[in-house]
Amino acid sequence: MQTPCPGETNAYIPLMNDLGMDNVAPGARVVVAMSGGVDSSTAAALMVDAGYDVVGVTLQLYDHGEAIGRKGACCAGQDIHDARRVAEALGIPHYVLDYESRFRESVMEEFANSYVRGETPIPCVRCNQTVKFRDLLGTAKDLNADCLVTGHYVRRVAGEDGGEMHRAHDPTKDQSYFLYATTREQLDFLRFPLGGMTKSETRHHAERFNLPVAEKPESQDICFVPNGNYAKVIAKLRPGAWEPGDILDLDGNVIGQHEGIINFTVGQRRGLGVAAAHPLYVVRIDPKRRQVIAGPKSALAKTELKVSAVNWIGPGAVPPSERRVGVKIRSTSMPKAGVIRCNTDGWNVVFDEPQTGIAPGQAAVFYDGDRVLGGGWIQREG
Repeated sequence: MQTPCPGETNAYIPLMNDLGMDNVAPGARVVVAMSGGVDSSTAAALMVDAGYDVVGVTLQLYDHGEAIGRKGACCAGQDIHDARRVAEALGIPHYVLDYESRFRESVMEEFANSYVRGETPIPCVRCNQTVKFRDLLGTAKDLNADCLVTGHYVRRVAGEDGGEMHRAHDPTKDQSYFLYATTREQLDFLRFPLGGMTKSETRHHAERFNLPVAEKPESQDICFVPNGNYAKVIAKLRPGAWEPGDILDLDGNVIGQHEGIINFTVGQRRGLGVAAAHPLYVVRIDPKRRQVIAGPKSALAKTELKVSAVNWIGPGAVPPSERRVGVKIRSTSMPKAGVIRCNTDGWNVVFDEPQTGIAPGQAAVFYDGDRVLGGGWIQREG
């Protein structure tokens, strides 16, 4: 742990700025959301090293066995075990909160419903919005913490009107797309010490602190969807979702059959099972008729989309009626230039250039350079 030199009362300030801990002085109580992975574990270790009174909290959200209908598949239990081992190594108190029922209602059920509606959901946004940053933040306040610390790769920057959300220093790890629904009040209470680091730097710190999860592999799957098998989880939650239907071309001709719309997302190419002279992509899904409409890649190109439930954390209390922004329509894409407009029928995004793979159920997130301005849910046409 660093110790200031005699007379240097501000010796901690550069480190605190690096960790994004503005207005939270060493010695203050902080709650760290510990998932059992290397990122949140390193965040906890950095807080201990910087002299904070650290409390670790882990949410028990799901059971893989429950999710896929198979006993003995509780990877969530291993993550909780890992978080507890890290807390013991750091010498900090650690609590496990049972949020399974809340997570199922707010995240898993909505995930299944969204697929049944022919959408492509992002459960991580729902989880941050309805469980982690709402309920866990309240728990942190109940524990008299000055802030809630997470291992997300995003930066919180002190602005004139309070905390601002900015993209992470490492664009390959940036998670701002998944956090756009964070409110101003939540952002004031949150801190993200890894936002200025690369993943390799995080692992270096984990090794430096001798954390037992320093070499733990990173999962690329949605936490309750083992091996990326969405359909199996949806079949468990919605047994009637496997209803067959037709695959149509853009002219309405039947060109094939499918076993259920839950197996498809807009922009998908593989798995159609239709022989054609040119590659076919899922252009649209009609859940009422159980139809999948396929066409060439050019049919995916669109210049406009509608968004709902817009969350605004940019300048001003409310979003302007029109503003030029950068817009991300997928977590892996870069922001594309366009204009957001508030019309009588809601919010529209108009891109400067056509974009492909605009999928209902995904998020459209607005940026001004690195700053996150907010975003909303992409809506179905018609």
